[in-house]
Amino acid sequence: MPRKIIIDTDPGQDDAVAILLALASPDELDVLGITAVAGNVPLALTQKNARIVCELAGRTDVPVFAGCDRPLKRTLVTAEHVHGKTGLDGPALPDPVMPLQDTHAVEFIVETLRREPAESVTLCPLGPLTNIATAMRTAPEIVPRIAGIVLMGGAYFEVGNITPAAEFNIHVDPEAAEIVFGSGVPLTVMPLDVTHKALVTQARNAAFRGLGTRVGQAVAEMTDFFERFDKAKYGSAGAPLHDPCVTAWLLRPDLFSGRHINVEIETEGRFTAGMTVADWWGVTGKAPNAMFMGDLDAEGFFALLTERLARL
Repeated sequence: MPRKIIIDTDPGQDDAVAILLALASPDELDVLGITAVAGNVPLALTQKNARIVCELAGRTDVPVFAGCDRPLKRTLVTAEHVHGKTGLDGPALPDPVMPLQDTHAVEFIVETLRREPAESVTLCPLGPLTNIATAMRTAPEIVPRIAGIVLMGGAYFEVGNITPAAEFNIHVDPEAAEIVFGSGVPLTVMPLDVTHKALVTQARNAAFRGLGTRVGQAVAEMTDFFERFDKAKYGSAGAPLHDPCVTAWLLRPDLFSGRHINVEIETEGRFTAGMTVADWWGVTGKAPNAMFMGDLDAEGFFALLTERLARL
């Protein structure tokens, strides 16, 4: 049976590719719904972008829900400087026709976890953890019913990409991250250390474009736009596909390796708010609470991604 998942997201070009990979893999992944959260761009755009991606994939059967429009305690920080003013700058994609669901994303998450058998639904957050933490606070009884959480966020050796100490998703809402990392739910984390190894080089982007499909062309144009920021900032060979690492792990966990470690979220530091304090070497003696990935078979990752995108 396909694994039941809820994708919680703030699209974002790399979020879009992660969603496309999931929607292209119905034999393995049953996407129960997509919940949007404010992050890379404000909520009005993230919920719109999620519907655009569903229509691009030809999967208008997947419901999209709008969630929290701001962090639990902080002013929203966005990343138009990376993703462009729409969040999906690059390809020219039409406005969505499929409707936005009336139900709030948090209510959808809570009701789905109550309805489905215990430990049968995996949550897949690709952005700030506001929706997930709010669901946990609203209905604590759902927490032990979650099969696991596979998320993109944080870093250890790479440290920060929005501040010197913090990765963007965790930095936007560290209080939400603290709730999720302290929940006791099994966590699998894709930090910058692994996602920066998923680089769309010129040859890999040519493979997307070479699919000769609307999806392949759109993904190539997304990464053409997206890579300009990372090339300028890091001198890298292309754009890192952060969020598709979440979907790829669900499909091919053998492509990744990491350690089960303790991770604490810094919420008060003057210079380090949003830092994932990852005890990679086990120096604190604290019980592990997250499987933190550290390495990736990049060739296998892009072979999987290209093969699945060809199905759409």
